[in-house]
Amino acid sequence: MDRNVVDERAVEAAVIDARRAVAEFDGARQWLAAARQGPMEPLGAEVWVFDEDLARVVLVKHQWRGWVPPGGKVEAGETPREGAIRELFEETGLRAELLPEPAAVAVRSYHPDLPVTLGLSYAAVHDAATPLVAEAGQPVAWMRLDEGWESCFPDDLSRIRQHAAWMADRVGIH
Repeated sequence: MDRNVVDERAVEAAVIDARRAVAEFDGARQWLAAARQGPMEPLGAEVWVFDEDLARVVLVKHQWRGWVPPGGKVEAGETPREGAIRELFEETGLRAELLPEPAAVAVRSYHPDLPVTLGLSYAAVHDAATPLVAEAGQPVAWMRLDEGWESCFPDDLSRIRQHAAWMADRVGIH
């Protein structure tokens, strides 16, 4: 199998998670339906890890993307959810249970030289006292949602804030 083509198990899992996502951006569900007609670029998956007060999120500092949620390419044989869990551990040292509903589905390019692909964002809540273990050359930190951060994805802050507010409404945190 070509390592740049997404396998059918991953595509099926992406379709299910895209349908279940709390938020959709960039016409992602329609894009995915069209993209399934031919070979697809690798999928992206990330995790929005919130503290228990839903006031902070874990971000990693990528060398040129800036501060972004931990995540990356879904590898061959993985579903997007499995890839998100793996990437989270690799980039932060955290093992977290992802919430059942994906936070968001979007279409974006993760590098200026790459075509757009589907990205699934999952959410988790974790104890902020747990030490973070950064991947070499990629710092990791808890960032406050009421402050901004440098990122090549300027919409991330508002999307993550919106999801934190949605979660707070569901569990009664204000």
